[in-house]
Amino acid sequence: MAGSAIGLGNIWRFPYMVGQYGGAAFILVYILFCFLISVPIFLSESIIGRRGKLDIVGSMQRLGGGKMWTAAGLVITAVPIITLSYYSVVGGWSVEYLFKSVALEFNNTAPDEIPTLFGSFISSSTQPIIMHTIFLGAVALIVLGGVKKGIERFTKLTMPVLFVLIVAILVYSISLPGSSKGVEYLLKPDFSRLTPGAVAAALGQSFFSMSLGVGAVLVYSSYIRKEENLLGSAVGTAVSDLLFALLAGFAIMPAVFACGVEPDAGPGLVFQTLPYIFNRMGEGIPWISALIAIVFFITILVAALTSAISMMEASVAFLVDEKGLRRSVATAIVFAFSWVVGILCSLSFGALSGVHIFGSTIFDALDKLVSNYLMSFGALVFSLFVGWKMKKPDVRDELLSGGAAPGNARWERPVYFLIRYVAPVAIVVIFLTNLFL
Repeated sequence: MAGSAIGLGNIWRFPYMVGQYGGAAFILVYILFCFLISVPIFLSESIIGRRGKLDIVGSMQRLGGGKMWTAAGLVITAVPIITLSYYSVVGGWSVEYLFKSVALEFNNTAPDEIPTLFGSFISSSTQPIIMHTIFLGAVALIVLGGVKKGIERFTKLTMPVLFVLIVAILVYSISLPGSSKGVEYLLKPDFSRLTPGAVAAALGQSFFSMSLGVGAVLVYSSYIRKEENLLGSAVGTAVSDLLFALLAGFAIMPAVFACGVEPDAGPGLVFQTLPYIFNRMGEGIPWISALIAIVFFITILVAALTSAISMMEASVAFLVDEKGLRRSVATAIVFAFSWVVGILCSLSFGALSGVHIFGSTIFDALDKLVSNYLMSFGALVFSLFVGWKMKKPDVRDELLSGGAAPGNARWERPVYFLIRYVAPVAIVVIFLTNLFL
């Protein structure tokens, strides 16, 4: 679950969202949403998943959901495969930058020219698609291995390495000339920039980062043992995810100001900034720069894989549980759909850049659709199902892990209140804000 939460949503998306929406003020709202809304939603998905022991639709049906809940579940089931389609494009960027690191391309490029490498790469019609295919193929192979032997083993080995590397980059980033402005940007709130759109974006980022509202947490929870503490898992995952997002913000944003890139540069922010850091690290000793870049992009690729795996697993689980398909066939179907849609997203930076959906490119339109609307819809459905449809004794039994976590009893009332009232109301308000903006 931590692997699902900690990924490109933290390293790639969080810094550029902070850059677009005003820095410290956005971060404060983001932290508030993480604990008041995201943790209750995480718990809701976990309760449905462990109680139902099936995919999204199957679990809700088993727990007494009628046609309305089944229809909602079917809509949510489509979300992870849509998300995977454009997420795998960004994963492909990580693959490309790993290859560039191995080829010492950052060492042989002047520092002020590094940010332009990204633009020339993503505007290509072939190379990004090849990288997208490689990344998506790796996700499919790991999912074929199953949860215990494939996903969990892979994640346990790689997450600690990622934490160590991001801390090392943070330490160097804040030592760069001009980085103090980036630190100030992250610590000094400017509430004049905290628009309704920024507040809505903070909730959307919280959902995106923790993989909420897409059923990934629900599906993973269907494999969890009864004695595992769901509340502990929810809070632990939220804290890990939040900590990593903040570390990534302090690793990236000071370097953004140091290398002269605009903080609101958008999705390419990380790929324009990190190679600059690596280049500066290796001044006089190029092999140090190359080694750090290679290890980091291997690890960022791993972070991307762990989150993408959870998205594919959610869709594969539906096809296996509800349609009776073999895991290999279900994985192939999800791969094929995500690959085709991902190609369109990739080309939206080049050959299809002139194609717009409601004023946005294909890539940006899907990102907004998922993070602003579909994830919010899924989160609303899960909170309403647990708060109003499920029997309260069943919810209590899951919160207490069948008696294995009696200490959770003191948190039962506030958690249930957040699930039943606070989360749904907040989600509806944010959803309407996104809609009318």
